[in-house]
Amino acid sequence: MLIDQTHRNWFIGSAIGLGAAVAIYIPYSVHSPQAPRGGSALGLVYGSVGFVFMLFAGLLGLRKKFPIWRVGRAQTWMRGHLWLGAVSLPLILMHGGFHFGGTLTRVLMWLFALVFVSGILGAALQHFLPRFHTARLPMETIYEEIDHVRQQLLQEATKLVEETRAAVEGDVSSASERQRALAAAAGANWDVTVASGLQVDYEASVELDRFLHAEIEPFLSHAGSGRNRLSNPPLARAMFQQLRLLFPANLHANIDDLENICDEKRQQDEQRRLHKILHGWLLVHIPLSYTVLILGAWHAIIALRF
Repeated sequence: MLIDQTHRNWFIGSAIGLGAAVAIYIPYSVHSPQAPRGGSALGLVYGSVGFVFMLFAGLLGLRKKFPIWRVGRAQTWMRGHLWLGAVSLPLILMHGGFHFGGTLTRVLMWLFALVFVSGILGAALQHFLPRFHTARLPMETIYEEIDHVRQQLLQEATKLVEETRAAVEGDVSSASERQRALAAAAGANWDVTVASGLQVDYEASVELDRFLHAEIEPFLSHAGSGRNRLSNPPLARAMFQQLRLLFPANLHANIDDLENICDEKRQQDEQRRLHKILHGWLLVHIPLSYTVLILGAWHAIIALRF
């Protein structure tokens, strides 16, 4: 979620509301016969409003699970979650007069602080990482389709290797249309065979086959493959450059295609890693948020009963 101009009204409204709460709290804390406390009339107002804001922020999860519910737009819920959630912490602090009180209250406030920090971190990640994606990942794939696309890349790489090996071994029947055109240009006469036009080299064919099975297939067959040499861009460039030296110039386009396939796979791995970072914070934020809501409700029940 980008924090852009669409957040302006939410930001202004939250700032005005928080400013008013602080303006009321200062004389209340200064002139109160006793220290500010949650059980006072104003303290209960702060606590109630803060808890309602917390509850609204927590209901975002339900709104996402049931997108068919026509209860406001999803983007409105997201903005409310961000800004009302941000305001709820200072309201709760003013509710208790910035004192944590007993054990339950201390646990509740420390957990709330963790929720607040994780929420700020998540908002920052969601604001900056999409821009990073655009700059670093020009071949970005729909996340759910990454594994399917990776399998397609492997099939494409295998086909390229087969075509290239067929060319250098003189297997005319397996040559692609592009190879036939290159052979015709290299032979100057179509009566010259495709094999002679493409310069037969059996050793280069064997090395390319070894490269496919030892390097490319392991790299494309698994997500990540961080230990594979092709996952290192400078090393991969050097390896493909060495591979080009084994083949005539009219087959370098095939090697370029193989290199581009591996580059796309590296971008998929980077996208997967960034996706985990972008969503990993939710593993902390969501459970803590619901824990805080449950403890907050229990705190309110105890306070009202006793």
